Amino acid sequence: MDWEHRNVLITGATGLLGGWLAKELVRKGANVIALVRDGVPASPFFSEGIEKRVTCVKGSLEDYFLVERALNEYEVETCFHLGAQTIVGTANRSPISTFESNIRGTWNVLEAARNSKLLKALVVASSDKAYGKGKLPYTEDSPLEAKHPYDVSKACGDMLARSYFETYGLPVGITRCGNLFGGGDLNFNRIVPGTIRSLILGERPVIRSDGKMVRDYIYVEDIVNANLLLARTLMGGRERGEAFNFSWEAPLSVIEIVGEISKVMKSGLKPQILCNACNEIPEQYLSSEKARKRLGWVKEWGMESGLEKTVEYYKRMMK
Repeated sequence: MDWEHRNVLITGATGLLGGWLAKELVRKGANVIALVRDGVPASPFFSEGIEKRVTCVKGSLEDYFLVERALNEYEVETCFHLGAQTIVGTANRSPISTFESNIRGTWNVLEAARNSKLLKALVVASSDKAYGKGKLPYTEDSPLEAKHPYDVSKACGDMLARSYFETYGLPVGITRCGNLFGGGDLNFNRIVPGTIRSLILGERPVIRSDGKMVRDYIYVEDIVNANLLLARTLMGGRERGEAFNFSWEAPLSVIEIVGEISKVMKSGLKPQILCNACNEIPEQYLSSEKARKRLGWVKEWGMESGLEKTVEYYKRMMK
């Protein structure tokens, strides 16, 4: 499917995935409409001038009529709903604002999509956190057993999306991804950008947990490709109402990912292990077998190549 001249709405366009996705769709010739709440100058969306090549609708997901106007006024055919409060610690400190953006924001997008006469595909970003503490690796048939605020907010959005397919036939697909990393992530309390920044500054990286927590990691451009592939599939009338896991299926502990970054950056600095993280699940990782078999998705990046490109981004940024 050719993206040229297609009208595409992205929520969360100033975030890590949203910025990369917007850039790729612009490169492919799409007419991108971006829902933008805050102006974040250091975000690639602004620092790389992406906002000058797209149509920006300023406002928040919590404003239903703004979302409905964006979909209808710009005759959107495909929507990527990526906008969310994505930080676990922030959700623990401020659950209500997280629920407002992640749950209300999602039902606003779904309801506006239901009332659209032109929308052909809606991709909703869920998370591996929606599964809670379950049998590993998670498959798409695993129950959603989230318990903590961020995890619950993503599970709710996930279930809302599936309910709009089952009840209204909305052409929706759901992504559940491992931990994304890549240039442009400004949340430096995350382990990858935080470790890279510390090592660039010549400081010991900080691990908030005991370092033994195990997670999936995946480079952002692989998830850009996954989103585009799922959207094309939905527009072709297939896999509607389905959820798909996307990960490298190569889980690492926090200490191991810090080691991988240190190796790429040729640093001998040892991490500080604080052991003060709370409300986090000890082990989480995914099976992507369904995405490989039913979508034909394949990863294009490896850990070393993804980290090398990410490190180069932050070196340029921090100059």
